[in-house]
Amino acid sequence: MLGREGMDLEVKEFLEKVTAASGVSGFEGTVASLIREAWAPLADEIRTDTMGSLIARRAARADGGLAPRPAGAGPAAADGPAGTQVAGEGWREAGGRGPLRVMMAAHMDEIGLMVSKIEEGGFLRFTTVGGFDRRVLPAQEVLVHGREDLPGVIGVKPPHLLPREEAEKPYKMEDMYIDVGLEETRVRDLVRVGDPITVGYGCRSLQGELVAGKGMDDRAGVATLHACLQELARLQHPHDVFLVATVQEEVGLKGAVTSAYGIAPDVGVAVDVEFAEQPGLPEDLTVELDKGPVIAVGPNIHPYVFSVLEKVAKEEGIPHQVRVVPGRSGTDAWAIQVTREGIPTGLIGIPLRYMHTSVEVASVADIKRAGRLLARFVMALDAEALACWRWEA
Repeated sequence: MLGREGMDLEVKEFLEKVTAASGVSGFEGTVASLIREAWAPLADEIRTDTMGSLIARRAARADGGLAPRPAGAGPAAADGPAGTQVAGEGWREAGGRGPLRVMMAAHMDEIGLMVSKIEEGGFLRFTTVGGFDRRVLPAQEVLVHGREDLPGVIGVKPPHLLPREEAEKPYKMEDMYIDVGLEETRVRDLVRVGDPITVGYGCRSLQGELVAGKGMDDRAGVATLHACLQELARLQHPHDVFLVATVQEEVGLKGAVTSAYGIAPDVGVAVDVEFAEQPGLPEDLTVELDKGPVIAVGPNIHPYVFSVLEKVAKEEGIPHQVRVVPGRSGTDAWAIQVTREGIPTGLIGIPLRYMHTSVEVASVADIKRAGRLLARFVMALDAEALACWRWEA
């Protein structure tokens, strides 16, 4: 019997927990443990693959009129050594109508910093991991994850002591350093070159349903999967669902590449963030905050998957927006789409302001709406429509 912990953990509380946790690309262990704790009661199986991505599986609860899969093509095929087989091939070749393997992915890694040098006086030089907006780094609060977590601040020269021409320009990386307030000998005991650094602390509530904090890209997507998992736990869903918190998206979509290959889904949906409207940004490049999730359309998106997502959103009365992505999306959707012989893939976006800074702003209502949309998408998928997914005349 499934426990209640995951059911009782509200989406906002989940988001607060995971955004407060550290998880710079390549160092996702801390946040992964929190996600596992929340998801385990709601999943039939949960495991971590070799790359570090967390994979939760919920097997189909109802056949929905579908014929069973042939022997050897069951849901467990993705686990362990058998994960190398294409689990869907058996029923495709046999013309079966068994449950589909649906993969949903959101990356749990965050952009951050890394110690590059310990200087005289115990000051730390650093480099970026992922595309952090360097313009906002001066005066930021940080946590250096060494032998213990050390709070610190990013310091720069005071503008009063700079030549006028320098004071009017953005600071360069070589002008910045981290001060943890300790003597050099103590710093060298606790910190090593290569230690990760997170910028900012957790999330705080703004007015209404809005929250602000670090790591919303893409812990907001992970929270969407949490909301979806909670919804699926209330449904007799006809397909096998794999929810994946991927690693190292910010440095090359790596976790999505390996997890999609191992799961070999029949269909996939990635959840990531979208640029939300704010002063000074063109309308054609942004979407509205707190007006519902974004359903992407374009070459990275399979037409059938888009049509089902849009149809479900309309039928269920879920506020949503549609945005054209005319090329490579730069999200896990790209990695899923080109896995093996190709996977029909969709993309859901959570509107986000101030992306790749420590004060990203999202709407909890948008996250909940996106979670419900994904769960109802699973209910609406028709195995017989597999023929529509093939580019045949």
